[in-house]
Amino acid sequence: MKKVLSLIVFLVGTVTSFAQKPFVSGPLKVSDNQRYLVHQNGTPFFYMGDTAWELFHRLTREEADHYLKRRAEQGFTVIQAVALAEFDGLNTPNANGDKPLLNNDPTTPNDAYFKHVDYIVDKAAENGLVIGFLPTWGDKVFKDTWGMGPEIFNPQNARTYGRWLGNRYKDRQNIIWILGGDRTPRDASQDVAIWRAMAEGIEAGVGSAAKALMTFHPQPNSIKDGGSSKWFHQDAWLDFNMHQNGHCRDTPIYDKITVSYNRTPTKPTMDAEPIYEDHPVCFNAKDLGISNAYDVRMYAYLDLFAGAHGHTYGCHDVWQMYGPKRESVNGANKNWEIALELPAANQMKFVRRLMESRPLLDRVPDQSLIVENNYVPAERIQATRGNSYAFVYTSVGKPFTVNLGKVSGQRLKTIWLNPRTGEAKDNGIIANKGQQKFTPPSVGYGQDWVLVLDDAGKNYSAP
Repeated sequence: MKKVLSLIVFLVGTVTSFAQKPFVSGPLKVSDNQRYLVHQNGTPFFYMGDTAWELFHRLTREEADHYLKRRAEQGFTVIQAVALAEFDGLNTPNANGDKPLLNNDPTTPNDAYFKHVDYIVDKAAENGLVIGFLPTWGDKVFKDTWGMGPEIFNPQNARTYGRWLGNRYKDRQNIIWILGGDRTPRDASQDVAIWRAMAEGIEAGVGSAAKALMTFHPQPNSIKDGGSSKWFHQDAWLDFNMHQNGHCRDTPIYDKITVSYNRTPTKPTMDAEPIYEDHPVCFNAKDLGISNAYDVRMYAYLDLFAGAHGHTYGCHDVWQMYGPKRESVNGANKNWEIALELPAANQMKFVRRLMESRPLLDRVPDQSLIVENNYVPAERIQATRGNSYAFVYTSVGKPFTVNLGKVSGQRLKTIWLNPRTGEAKDNGIIANKGQQKFTPPSVGYGQDWVLVLDDAGKNYSAP
């Protein structure tokens, strides 16, 4: 198996330029403009996430080492993982034979189990990775009509458990706290009160010396609801909002992001569970097939250009750490180690490189840049800009017209970026006034392109 994996890595090209040193710039916080995440010294942080929900629960230390090292090489910056996992996480032991709680009591965590979690959190830091730490999957709060549960939380023990976790990990700089765990809260007297109590506990455990950076991972909801902002936007503990796609194609998540982006007070927002690679589309493989790299790639650019501060990738085989000795959930069919190398996983580095190649903190969504600004999701064209640059994404390579004069400079350098390969092609220099029509190098299904418009006086490098 290891020889096969080595060959795969060689063929796709191991990218080591993204491998980071531990957190020399300090812990994370929300930027001064309340739109992005930055390190303590102000250095921008781009959230390029991967869903590894069963990481703590199912992998051995050796397997976790391999997973974290490879994701860091591929340019990921955040790994989303769950302490009390979805797959019978309370009663099925981890790879070391330990369960997370004594007698399924949130007030009595099992130290042996969390020593394994400690190891993975620290190994992530060695690889320059942040852990998006979910204290529990949502079925332990609200089982609903699906999920294994059992429901073990109330506001009192949720606060105690949160405080214990916050205190245990208060000195780790590579933690983002993620509550929710794929559940829609019922009402303030039940689930909302539990999540708020858990957040209060985490903050109390972390203490006043450092702010516990925190968010909430919901199920899909309507456009008007705006993801997690529906329930918690006014809560001081909620530092940024999350959305979930629902694993369907042609879903206007960009409109949902717009809702939370425009809410007050201003908070960063993102899609933290988009359509996964190699996933049954809308959980209906028979009629709709399996998602591909294009499905995954398209939402990364559409969501980010709509105003998201970061983005999460996901793979159906990887999140559950599927292997030959495990039951397949919803049609997982590839060993997770092999699935690490699926095409979109290796294309996310192009997303990150683009976003980090220009000033990150002044970037805003701006559909007024383009005339054709309201196509249906499958043909969507989405635009974003900073003070001295603009990006336009065309999902099927359709031509579009740009309203110029919205960024600095008398002249603009134009570049076509291929999201499939990362190749950047010089497209000449134009005057920064009036309107200009652009025709991508190719058109059709899967032929997505990004147009980069730069103030020529800035001399930016190709993304």
